[in-house]
Amino acid sequence: MKIDQATGLRNRLETMRESKQAKTIAVISGKGGVGKSNITLNFALSLLRHGKKILIMDMDIGMGNIDILLGRQIERTIVDMFQRRLPIQSIIEQGPENLHYIAAGSGFSDIYAMDTKTKEFFFQQYQSLLMHYDYIFFDMGAGITNDSLSFILAAEECLLVTTPEPTAITDGYSMIKHIASHNNMLPIRAIMNRAQSNMQGHNMLVRFQKVIQQFLQINIHILGSLPEDQTVRAAVIHQTPFIIFQEKSAISKATKKLVRTYLNEVDEYKAEKGKSSSFLQKLKRLWTER
Repeated sequence: MKIDQATGLRNRLETMRESKQAKTIAVISGKGGVGKSNITLNFALSLLRHGKKILIMDMDIGMGNIDILLGRQIERTIVDMFQRRLPIQSIIEQGPENLHYIAAGSGFSDIYAMDTKTKEFFFQQYQSLLMHYDYIFFDMGAGITNDSLSFILAAEECLLVTTPEPTAITDGYSMIKHIASHNNMLPIRAIMNRAQSNMQGHNMLVRFQKVIQQFLQINIHILGSLPEDQTVRAAVIHQTPFIIFQEKSAISKATKKLVRTYLNEVDEYKAEKGKSSSFLQKLKRLWTER
């Protein structure tokens, strides 16, 4: 009887552990300058207001700017974690509204090219985060490299940020093509930033989606568009997220709508598909295959 009770308790604890694991999302773009980090930051803050616990990991080593957008002086970065073998909790910074983030740092450009011991260290540290957050965002560097590819492919989904500029659209297509050549089942949601109107943003996303369907034979999800808004520039100058700087601005309202759409779609997807493989499971498999 006691053995059965102990087994039942372990099973319940395991179920709780699995149900509470954070979802890892890679935020990507084909080129720099499309507003990826700004969208990551404000999207995350809007999720916080829905009662979600959020961590942003700035993975653009040497070029990261989450801390700059927040106007914060950081003491430790993800580079320090690897170089000094620090616990990951010790490098987490707290931003506005209890947003947690990890700054990128510099001087360790080969962060993705880890030896076996460093990989095991990362697995242990990342595992310790999963019970504490609902979403962990990887703000990836623009474009894609062989080193960063594993982190993108291991994510449970990607948010692709692009703009109406032809170069941004073309680079976004190339980004998806490269990802699809390795995994054409990875969920990708597209955001059109700096649209002149809702209609323009929607129409461009639909055309983008159709081109990808036609030439890559995969389906990306249209999440929505965000307007061109001078509030963004003013907020960056003041080093304050625009959703806090001017909550009633067009860009803030559109971001909140985007997040509501996202949460509704995620709930529907969970009901239909169930739980997918975790980030760590996929990353371990990808690193084993390399």
